[in-house]
Amino acid sequence: MTFVLASAHQASATTVFVSNEKDNTITVLDGDTLAVKKVIPTGLRPRGIRLTPDHKFLVVCIGDDNRLDVVDTEKLEVVRTLASGPDPELLDISKDGKFIYVANEDDAMVSIVNFEDGTTVAQLDVGIEPEGMGVSPDNKLTVATSEATSMAHFIDNAAHKVIANVLVDTRPRVAEWTRDGKHVWVTSEIGGTVSVINPETFKIDKKFGFEIPGVDADLIQPIGVQFSLDGKRAFIALSHANRVAVVDTETYAVIRYIILGQRPWHLAIHPDGKTLYVANGLTNDMTIIDVATEKPIKSVPVGRLPWGVAVMP
Repeated sequence: MTFVLASAHQASATTVFVSNEKDNTITVLDGDTLAVKKVIPTGLRPRGIRLTPDHKFLVVCIGDDNRLDVVDTEKLEVVRTLASGPDPELLDISKDGKFIYVANEDDAMVSIVNFEDGTTVAQLDVGIEPEGMGVSPDNKLTVATSEATSMAHFIDNAAHKVIANVLVDTRPRVAEWTRDGKHVWVTSEIGGTVSVINPETFKIDKKFGFEIPGVDADLIQPIGVQFSLDGKRAFIALSHANRVAVVDTETYAVIRYIILGQRPWHLAIHPDGKTLYVANGLTNDMTIIDVATEKPIKSVPVGRLPWGVAVMP
């Protein structure tokens, strides 16, 4: 599937990284031309990826090897591996770059890893099948979601302990903080909803779902979330509905649905706020969306079963 718009925006001086779960690789794309710069071999089953705050490294969850691969973003090769705990799925990195928070899906825990020396600082018990990881903008809290327990777990980053558990809908996937840090949005894949949680009260301030004419409700499965630079829009990947929902963050109303490839999963927005990159797992491609027009620009092939996306300016 290829989209072309006469007014298409393409980001400048950008590198886009996509983890390919089935190929055991990271595809590296040039943000200007969307050409493949390199395909980086990794360990078995790469999934969640995050850039360090200084953009010098990309950290990759290697699920079947129980480790993290660290990619040098200049050399474009794996230069280190870190112990992650069993079956890492998603991760996030503290805002100072010192700690990596890893969801260990098989062992119902979160591992906190010191990035500099690779030591495991703590391992915290959470619900069954943890997946989503999100560090707050002020670096004080991290939220982990547990799929089988249907909870969002709030971790005190200074104390390294779980301080609250919030029940959400079935199979929560991602925890994404709003840019002002006033809420964290948790997507529930099977429940088909997004819970907007207040981190001060640990209460759900708003819960909303989606309706698409002609699409079975069971196929509308919210997964990844990204916010526009001004915080006024949220872009939510709806997996087997083959769409990204555009949501008004003040009213929580769905403004439109953007049709993409099959099973959009995770997505990332360029730091300049102009471009959104979406991994389509079942069509082995990535769709580029112009944020201003909220329309797809183009889809480009990547590896098999693309999963995570990260963008480096």
